[in-house]
Amino acid sequence: MNSASSMNVGSLLREWRERRSLSQLALACEASISQRHLSFVESGRSTPSRDMIIHLAEQLSIPLRERNSLLVAAGFAPLYSQRPPEDPALGPTSEAVAAILKGHEPYPAIAVDRHWNLLQANAALPFMLTGVDPSLLEGPINVLRIALHPKGLMPRILNHAEWRRHLLHRLDREISNTADPKLVELANELKSYPHGENRARFGVEMPNLGNVAVMLQLSSDFGPLSLISTTTVFGTALDIGLAELTIETFFPADPDTGARLRQIGATQK
Repeated sequence: MNSASSMNVGSLLREWRERRSLSQLALACEASISQRHLSFVESGRSTPSRDMIIHLAEQLSIPLRERNSLLVAAGFAPLYSQRPPEDPALGPTSEAVAAILKGHEPYPAIAVDRHWNLLQANAALPFMLTGVDPSLLEGPINVLRIALHPKGLMPRILNHAEWRRHLLHRLDREISNTADPKLVELANELKSYPHGENRARFGVEMPNLGNVAVMLQLSSDFGPLSLISTTTVFGTALDIGLAELTIETFFPADPDTGARLRQIGATQK
């Protein structure tokens, strides 16, 4: 995505519309405006109001950070702020994140930013990172890099080929949604790593979820762990940092994994 400084707001809106694979007519119908008016906005023949920019951005599901860029390109002040983590206004949401992470123990849970850098984690994470090279644990800690790097979790992931494919596909979807150049850079780095393989041939019996969900299958000193994950975001966020925060929680995919994680949690107390 080109910067707002080199493009007018109409050109930027057109790029986002094309990124969402919408015709002018389709977007105009969704936004309840005429196709002619939208065409004038995109061509620069008409300057959209602040409210119209926000309205179109909502229809296009444009991230808050990029909505600010649209407003600036049109000559308006940015609307969405990004407060520092210690800002009192973020107190309730910070407490909510901490409660989710703590309440999920003894199962692993993490909070990451838009570039998959680790922000917070619960007490179950250190065990998950056993064997990871210390250089990968220096800030900022990128959880995708740890997952796929040969000196990260790659040697312990029993279904590495499948998990790698899942993570890269998810990352590609995020790039399509956000047009974030740093995510593109991260994806190129991750794709350059050696490919692992599924290690069922090693005689490790893993559960079959019948194509319901992709599992993370991880070896450990307590036995193999089979995990499924969920993703939580703040759907009503108006702060950029909060809107870009994601909580990843991992659950046992079988009773044995649940028992092993509880055993691991008990040894850490």
